[in-house]
Amino acid sequence: MLNKLYFLLLFLLSLAGCSIWPGYERPKTDLPAAWGAAPAQTQANLAPLTLGERWWTLYGDAALDTLVAEAFEHNRDLALAFARVDEARAVWRAADAQQYPSVDATAQRDRTRSSEVAPIPIPASALERNSYRAQINVAYDLDLWGRLRGAGNAARAELLATEAARDTVRLALGADVVRAYFNLRALDEQIAITQRTLALREDNLKLQRVRGTAGLIGDYPLRQLEAELAAAQAQVPALERSRTAEELALAVLLGRSPRAIVELSVKRDAANNDAPALMAPEGLPSDLLLRRPDIVQAEQRLIAANARIAVARAAMFPRLSLTGYLGSESGALRDLLSGPALIWQLAFGLAQPIFQAGRLEAEMEAVKAREQQVLAQYQKTVQEAFREVQQALSAQMRAREIFDAETARATALRDTLRLARIRYDNGLSSQLEVIDAERNSLSADLNRADALRARRVAVADLVRALGGGWSAKP
Repeated sequence: MLNKLYFLLLFLLSLAGCSIWPGYERPKTDLPAAWGAAPAQTQANLAPLTLGERWWTLYGDAALDTLVAEAFEHNRDLALAFARVDEARAVWRAADAQQYPSVDATAQRDRTRSSEVAPIPIPASALERNSYRAQINVAYDLDLWGRLRGAGNAARAELLATEAARDTVRLALGADVVRAYFNLRALDEQIAITQRTLALREDNLKLQRVRGTAGLIGDYPLRQLEAELAAAQAQVPALERSRTAEELALAVLLGRSPRAIVELSVKRDAANNDAPALMAPEGLPSDLLLRRPDIVQAEQRLIAANARIAVARAAMFPRLSLTGYLGSESGALRDLLSGPALIWQLAFGLAQPIFQAGRLEAEMEAVKAREQQVLAQYQKTVQEAFREVQQALSAQMRAREIFDAETARATALRDTLRLARIRYDNGLSSQLEVIDAERNSLSADLNRADALRARRVAVADLVRALGGGWSAKP
């Protein structure tokens, strides 16, 4: 009889860990063979992205490097993401531990007294008794159908999804810091341009007032000059307001204290550095599924949902548990470790759901429906990722074209302003022509500064769409 019991135990242990649900398979996706090619005239100006994780160093801006490092160290959203990873790791370890036997030790000491007038007479010497007990308890659920393993796999996939979510936050944080930094740089340049224009208009207005006092010009051109000066003066506070808002937003991204936020001491480099145009590395359409952290997160959620189907299905099958203990029990402490005090127990427990009023089937349907939801979310995430990359590639090229055009326009309008002033000084044109040329030149310089900002930010947007810096393959 004992041998049959051992054989049965070995057979059940061989079934433990077997799963009744097929493994996960990545959903098939119709991927493009390559990205849309850049125009021939821009291909020669594109550089491969081979900077790895520290992709922001391509700007060659030491102040930006310092700010990104500060954000990675102190940003609260990133700290929250790291804490969630720690929580998910602990949950996975707890779920994974369910697959192993649990062992605990207990020690107990009892002193009891029985009634002297009980229905069954007890000798007076036995009314009060001591009992000492020490034992080691073992419990083990045989994972016959992969229920516990499925729960562990689901928890592990959730951990990987949480880590990918952390990487998404980190990638977005780096791109947001770059964007905010170059927004500040652009606003600084626009304020400087406006202030230089304002100083020139003030000097010109003083000169024209002298001419007006001498009767060389009338009140009409003076009022025009005063109106243009007021217009330039109104632009400066508006730009400074935008700069303050951008500085505050950047200070929050950097994770600074309330005092540091109020002090607004964001350092930036005044050098006129620029970023090269980037091209998508080879093999990107297929590798993007593995590189973008949000796609990795969505796929791990899908893996977790798939594993939970196995858990729900295994709940319909028998559950077998083994329990036992080994110890000793005696009435006196001195006899607790003696041979006659030995106690032990080995028990098998079998539970098979018979009637649940459709609850288990309903839970299975709910789990399958949740998997379909996660699958749809994964497919949508992949679609959005490829749209963002293709859009970022196009936006980068268009941003460079716009910047080149705005640079040519600003140069031409500065020459126009110079010629208009020469014509006015020689009496060949009116003051209105000079005012119009100044207005156009200021607008062109401001637009060029904004185009440079867009050109710099477009590179960060492309890196963000690609899932970070790209390391060259060996």
